[in-house]
Amino acid sequence: MNLTKRIITIGTTALLAITLTAGAMAQEVTLKMHQFLPPQANVPKLILDVWADKVEKASGNRIKVNHFPSMQLGGRPPELMDQAIDGVADIIWTVVGYTPGRFPRTEVFELPFMMSDAGAVSRAYWQMFDTHMKDTEFKDLKILGTWVHGPGLIHSKTPIANMDDLAGVKVRGGSRMVNKLLTKLGATPVGMPVPAVPEGLSKGVISATTIPWEVTTALKVPELVTNHTEFSNKALYTLTFVLAMNKSKFDSLPDDLKKAIDDNSGEEFSVFAGTTQAEADGPARAKTADMGNNIITLSDAEVAKWREASQPIYDEWIADMKEKGIDGEALIQEAQSLIKKYSK
Repeated sequence: MNLTKRIITIGTTALLAITLTAGAMAQEVTLKMHQFLPPQANVPKLILDVWADKVEKASGNRIKVNHFPSMQLGGRPPELMDQAIDGVADIIWTVVGYTPGRFPRTEVFELPFMMSDAGAVSRAYWQMFDTHMKDTEFKDLKILGTWVHGPGLIHSKTPIANMDDLAGVKVRGGSRMVNKLLTKLGATPVGMPVPAVPEGLSKGVISATTIPWEVTTALKVPELVTNHTEFSNKALYTLTFVLAMNKSKFDSLPDDLKKAIDDNSGEEFSVFAGTTQAEADGPARAKTADMGNNIITLSDAEVAKWREASQPIYDEWIADMKEKGIDGEALIQEAQSLIKKYSK
């Protein structure tokens, strides 16, 4: 009897060991993904979580991505790039412009009225990243995706139907280039990351903000302002994003797990991300219209005035890039050519 119990015990222990070993093999790597928006916002919900699920599945569940939204790992949004470089987080998603001037070539896509189709611009962005940026400003990171949001517009407490209405208005800008644009248009730019927008509007630090439609719902902007100014053709502006990974962490992975990440990253993922984010604009706009807010769509003639006022930014940016040893004019021409090629 004792021998039988001993055999059963040994068998049970061996079975437990096999089970534990299988569990360990099934989940070999846990990656911490950090970003600044709440989990219910469109980018985390429709893009980042989708990407994580695909990577986990492609790895046979040997990779687990733990998503930390709303800066839960600490720090501020402008620190996310360094968190990825330093390994505080394994993966981050952020606005490139939160670190002004540090990634200069990306700014070509943030020039006024450059953006017309988020999918086309995101594809152009990836191709130009691969050619011009991978081994320069992004050499310390493993970049998984590069994309832009849909048409950037202005949300304000008072109506903005022309440039005169913008004079002196304190407007939140999301990057160096957007702030330069706001200055040219006569506004008073106030730089701040997007999570700070609701408090800024509530406390009167700003009376307007530049953001795309899709993020207004998560930030409850339509409850804080009643006017929204959009443009009849091209977007006023857009911002550039990256999904980036700690380079050492990626290099430490076995080849099959690297492949699981690479197969779900890159150019097609970037196009998916930009397109998906832009497609979320429609429902947010419709919800705002249903609330009875005032949506102003500027005419082609009025937009032409804004475009003319913003054109000096191109020359200033080219001169700024020249000081950094970068051919800004060539980047503009390449970006415009690629966007035209891929636009629907």
